[in-house]
Amino acid sequence: MAKGRQERRRTTASEAAGRNRYRTGLPAALAAAIGMTFGAGALAQAVVPAATAPVEAKSPWDAPEPWRTDRFYFQTSIYTGHFNPSEEHVNHSYLVNPEYRFTESWLDGQWIAGAGFFNNSFGQASQYVYGGLLWRPFVEAQPLYFKLTAGLLHGYKAPYDEKIPFNKYGVAPAILPSMGYCYVRYCSELIIFGTAGLMVTVGVTVP
Repeated sequence: MAKGRQERRRTTASEAAGRNRYRTGLPAALAAAIGMTFGAGALAQAVVPAATAPVEAKSPWDAPEPWRTDRFYFQTSIYTGHFNPSEEHVNHSYLVNPEYRFTESWLDGQWIAGAGFFNNSFGQASQYVYGGLLWRPFVEAQPLYFKLTAGLLHGYKAPYDEKIPFNKYGVAPAILPSMGYCYVRYCSELIIFGTAGLMVTVGVTVP
């Protein structure tokens, strides 16, 4: 019996030691797992590169070639001359001409549209509403351009209503070729109005 009691004591002691090892081992395992988790997170943070600062968008006002990318153009006349001058002719046109330049193109030219308000050759208030194309044909001289516009011309009234063709109802078709050159945002154009004369303008482009 004494021997049996000793064996039971040894078994009980062994079970108690096992429980103690389980109790002490569980916190250690948890600590190890937590340490590995935080360690992996720290490693991940160390591996991820720092975020770069956002690149600021450039303003269209800072475009390197604004005459190419600007959409609006405003010009006025500084000289008007007639090929066959007469005493009836007025050489001050007082042109006010807003124009819009589209991104679309056709026949290698940029679409444009605008309206001109001016005094015609006889001092009458007139208007020209048009559309057309703008070309920059020379790679080495891109600020140089050519325009061809077509539209409706109004304002030539009696007794000068017959000075332009097809003006039976007060509105006549018109086609005007021109050429221009820009420096930064400042441009100048030479406009030919048929066989009557020419006009020199200055203007500025706006984004």
